[in-house]
Amino acid sequence: MNNTPRTLTLLPESFAICRLEPDSAIPAWAMPGKASFLAITLTHEELSIICPEHLLPADTDIPAFSGWRCLKLEGPIPLDEPGVLASLVVPMSKAGLSVFAEATYDTDYLLVNNIDTAIQALEQMGHRVVQ
Repeated sequence: MNNTPRTLTLLPESFAICRLEPDSAIPAWAMPGKASFLAITLTHEELSIICPEHLLPADTDIPAFSGWRCLKLEGPIPLDEPGVLASLVVPMSKAGLSVFAEATYDTDYLLVNNIDTAIQALEQMGHRVVQ
């Protein structure tokens, strides 16, 4: 595991993790230009959308888990650097947290369902969380 101390930034809003059928169109509400983080992933099995929960329509019947907080790993992180994600996820997992990871070319985003426990677990391992 990579033991380099990392800096993560807590994004200000809460997020929803949504699931749609793979042949669904990307909803208009999932295309705002000013979200601090928004991820759309399409596979043969599903269309997943991670978005600020305030964007999810209140009357929707889309399966979604909301209330997740998002930690952005400050990067860029080289794609060939091993153990970066493990150094962050393992301590949170040992603290009993569920972690949903999403990656971009430059960095990683970690969604957690208990931000206080996540911050404590990360800081105990020498990482820094900026709020």
